Amino acid sequence: MTDTGSQRASDAASCTKEPLAVRVGAELAGSFIVFFAIYSFTTFGTALFGINMAFIALATGIAYAAVTLVFSKVSGGQLNPAITLAAILTGKTKVLDGILYIIAQVLGGIAAGALIVRILPTTETLTAKIWLTDAVNGFGNGSVSASTLSSVSASFDITLAVVVEIIASIVVIAAAVATMNKETTAVSHAAAIGLAYGLGAAMTYPVTGAGMNPARSTGIALFARNAGLSQNPLQQLWVFWICPILAAAIVAMVMIGAQLLRDNAKAKQQVVEDTAVQQNVADTDALTQTGNDAAQTAAEHAEQETSAASEHNADAQIEQ
Repeated sequence: MTDTGSQRASDAASCTKEPLAVRVGAELAGSFIVFFAIYSFTTFGTALFGINMAFIALATGIAYAAVTLVFSKVSGGQLNPAITLAAILTGKTKVLDGILYIIAQVLGGIAAGALIVRILPTTETLTAKIWLTDAVNGFGNGSVSASTLSSVSASFDITLAVVVEIIASIVVIAAAVATMNKETTAVSHAAAIGLAYGLGAAMTYPVTGAGMNPARSTGIALFARNAGLSQNPLQQLWVFWICPILAAAIVAMVMIGAQLLRDNAKAKQQVVEDTAVQQNVADTDALTQTGNDAAQTAAEHAEQETSAASEHNADAQIEQ
């Protein structure tokens, strides 16, 4: 197996100490907790106290970081189908494991969405629409900024939504996959995840409500579809799957390409080193052969001189 293959196998095995059922359960529980936290502060917090971008970004980052830290030792704490897809493509997660992780993440989001909608206090004047407007992901009429922008006849269209969601998802996925290895501590991994999600939320919340995670978008959209929102979130949900998936493919392609370049450079260096060793061996053999030839020549010369001396002595004796 090549160095790349060995590394990928090592990475894939880094989170397989627990049985598969336990790891899938961890992804389900972790997804439920982090999504319920996000749904909570984007419903209760924003409806009662208004949108505070610093709070949204900080709360999002802390929620993901805390839950990732708790579950990273069990399943890796991926909590995002896009991250799991990138991990599969780069060989850090086995295909079967990844598929089950994604199913668990989506189910966790659905459970969190069902619970938050169930416990929201509603009356004739305090409707579900008031609670859920700032919790769902959408663009245009479905954007959390739609009511503000409509006063100036503007809106955040699908192009802007796609751009910010892809860029934010790339940041999140790259941070997750790059720190998904044995060399990175759980705290460092969770911190990187938290910072990435916090930055992503700051970028995307005014435009799309900060998706970056298909499971997060799906969980709340399913139960907000009949809440009387300006835009049915299910009709725009495809954007919040396509963008993270595309970001995952981009990150995986870049990381695989970078690894191939490193492997190629290492192979070339190894060839140079092997060539140098072979040259040194050849030079040593040549020097040894030259020494042997010189020694043989000297021996032959000495033998000739000895033979000549013997003949000279013999001639001298005959003359006497």
